Amino acid sequence: IMLNKASLSRKRHKNQVTLPMCWLLRLTGCFNDGPGVGGGQSSPEGEDPSVSLFRDYLRLKTVHPEPDYDAALRFLDRIAEELQLPMKKIEVCPGRVVSIMTWEGTNPSLKSILLNSHTDVVPVFQVWHSSSYFCHNSAFCRYIQAVRRLKAEGWKPMRTVHLMFVPDEEVGGHKGMETFVKHPEFQKLNIGFALDEGLANPGEPFTVFYGERNPWWITVHCPGSPGHGSRFVENTAAEKLRQVINSFLDFREKEKHRLNTSECFTLGDVTTVNMTMVKGGVAYNVIPAEMDVSFDLRIPPTVNLQEFERQIKQWCKEAGEDVTYEFAQKHMNQNVTSTEENDPWWSTFSAACKAMNMTLEKEIFPAATDSRFIRAVGIPAIGFSPMNRTPILLHDHNEYLNEQVFLKGISVYERLIPALASVPAFPDEA
Repeated sequence: IMLNKASLSRKRHKNQVTLPMCWLLRLTGCFNDGPGVGGGQSSPEGEDPSVSLFRDYLRLKTVHPEPDYDAALRFLDRIAEELQLPMKKIEVCPGRVVSIMTWEGTNPSLKSILLNSHTDVVPVFQVWHSSSYFCHNSAFCRYIQAVRRLKAEGWKPMRTVHLMFVPDEEVGGHKGMETFVKHPEFQKLNIGFALDEGLANPGEPFTVFYGERNPWWITVHCPGSPGHGSRFVENTAAEKLRQVINSFLDFREKEKHRLNTSECFTLGDVTTVNMTMVKGGVAYNVIPAEMDVSFDLRIPPTVNLQEFERQIKQWCKEAGEDVTYEFAQKHMNQNVTSTEENDPWWSTFSAACKAMNMTLEKEIFPAATDSRFIRAVGIPAIGFSPMNRTPILLHDHNEYLNEQVFLKGISVYERLIPALASVPAFPDEA
């Protein structure tokens, strides 16, 4: 049975088809467990090769908790051969490989340009009768196709361009970028400026992220007097737990109010607090000797982190005796990338976008990407995904991307890469 995309489209905009990516993949054969990289069914007649490549990529099951990174590496080997680019693989942790394709510039002594993306994806719920839907970072394929087009046109970069594909971004990056930025092979890349993933924007402008909030994952331990569930035992863990929860969530409401009452603030400008886990107890009739509560905090770079931790200590002290806390994750770097017009990297980036009639909105990224590790070692990085007029469905059900928006994004990178790779030598590079 032949089905075309238009017959199942959710809406049309100027004759463009908007189709949830998972529908598109089902119609075109992505949900199969057949041949490996490049295998499966043939591309639909007349389909753009970039969309076909994206479908091939989407077949890779690099979903946590057991991502098939070997399949991703085989895919990258194929792409490197097609692009005729050398590829280096560095195992930064057991089973965690960073892959780098390098397009050497005509002046390789200059600082290079990094195009970064990741190969892993978050876990998904089984929604479809066939395989589940794996939403990948679309920048991965857009970089590849933009470079493919530039090479086909005969263009050569002045500055070297690296395409980097890292593991474990979706689970914090500890076994990926966080470790790799300390590796000697990272230093050899001689990076001057980096592009990484951003977010969609439902409106007409394109969102650009120049910094990120620091993620703090904290668990508060509340010890107390145990006893039988039939008695009014004093100094219980639950009483302390309640006080801790109230302190954190009261602060959450204040930050939420700040966001909702300010026209200038975006989500990245305030601290989000979310209670994510509660542990304790062994039976209905036994008062536990300890209870724990965990929170996910995302703190903007404008906050004094030392003062904020002192506030947490005070909340624990007010909750009662011997209440303590520990961090599962505590990022302290607050570097941001300059967006001043006299900054050569930013002025080049913004001028290239302006030439394409793109309106930019500068924001602090509300979640976390590998850009934070790049900025932490002093390299300017911009989070940017050219996806306007697209709802933000990050990690949501039926995350989709309009085909024309996807293809336009390749054209955007096709203009940005030459612009950035042509930034004149700085005085310290001469």
